[in-house]
Amino acid sequence: MKLIFSIAWRYLIGKKSTQAINLITFISMLGLTVGTAALLLILSVFNGFEDLISKLMNAYNPDLKVVAAEGLFLELDSTQLARVGSIPGIKQWSESLETVVLFDYDGSQEAGIVKGVDNNYRKVTNIDSTIVRGEYVTTQGNTNFAILGSGMFNKLSINPSDPLTPVMAYAALKSKGPLSKDYATLELYPAGVFTVGSEEDMQYVLTDIQAVRELIQRPTATSSLEIDLEEQADVKGIRAALVSLLGQQITIKDRYEQDEAFLRIMNIEKWIAYLIACLTLGLISFNLIGALWMIVLEKKRDISVLKSMGFTNPLVRKLVMQLGILIGIMGLGFGLMLASVLYWLQKNYDLVEVPPGFMIDAYPIAFRWQDFVLVSFTVVFLAWIASVLPAYRASRISAFVRHE
Repeated sequence: MKLIFSIAWRYLIGKKSTQAINLITFISMLGLTVGTAALLLILSVFNGFEDLISKLMNAYNPDLKVVAAEGLFLELDSTQLARVGSIPGIKQWSESLETVVLFDYDGSQEAGIVKGVDNNYRKVTNIDSTIVRGEYVTTQGNTNFAILGSGMFNKLSINPSDPLTPVMAYAALKSKGPLSKDYATLELYPAGVFTVGSEEDMQYVLTDIQAVRELIQRPTATSSLEIDLEEQADVKGIRAALVSLLGQQITIKDRYEQDEAFLRIMNIEKWIAYLIACLTLGLISFNLIGALWMIVLEKKRDISVLKSMGFTNPLVRKLVMQLGILIGIMGLGFGLMLASVLYWLQKNYDLVEVPPGFMIDAYPIAFRWQDFVLVSFTVVFLAWIASVLPAYRASRISAFVRHE
């Protein structure tokens, strides 16, 4: 094994009969270096966005959210609601009410969701930390205000310098006759903008829960209970207590289950990006096949002599395979170093900035040891695959070379 490695190393760094072989070998190693760095950085950017969104979710989503298992509203009486706060481990809770509406602002119309919240909402969640413009206020006197998701804010083309133009919310009502009004309206004045990096940004507008109840003409309606837990709370026990109190008609979601679909899509996007990068890296590895092929042709006489000295076909294949893997490992090492340098620059100097209008100035990035393992395995595996054909070609060289 040591002898094979020594020969492979000499074939890699030894003088070649033509500069073309050195050039192709260098290009293949450079390609693996760039491909390795790109693959690791792509995964790291997705990690950065995952961490950012998790942080925002922790601010927007409550610890637990109780929703109806079927239908739109929770069928709860005042006694049940009063007893929720007495469950051990529950710090505080809030009622919220959501309904689909048509928003209209100065002629711009978008379908979305208006979410009514009570006064405890900002205690149950850390919604204040998600406000990127204006302030958090849902009602004041007889005036109802709107806290718009950043996506909805942009889609409606809200003018922040014009606080007197309201956002009109239109909700469909059940028709009671041909002359009855089949929709209700709610007037909301823009007060703030929030962003949490998920679909809530594009669809949601927050306001006071009583205003939404009046809009849909259901004075006691509640679509969810949002619960803040104590630090050492027994989540499993609290779930069981809530089911016992509120019945089997509820579904209880933790912080991540509330955005499960969004997180699943993000994870799928990450692996699609990984597969695309792997495909690119696989195409780059064709340079490695060419480099190994030319080295085999140049070392044809040496391989013939080795076979004459007792090298079997499997040993010759192992020699070329080790040469290919050695090139792959060197490309991997340089690629990891390049990725680390770019990571440091991005972390400290915001090398690549995001377009204006986002809540962050530069692309977030985060290294994880699992990605180092995955990238290392991927690069070495591709180098191994690229070495198979040249190794097979080398093993077919006869033990004697005839010279004219």
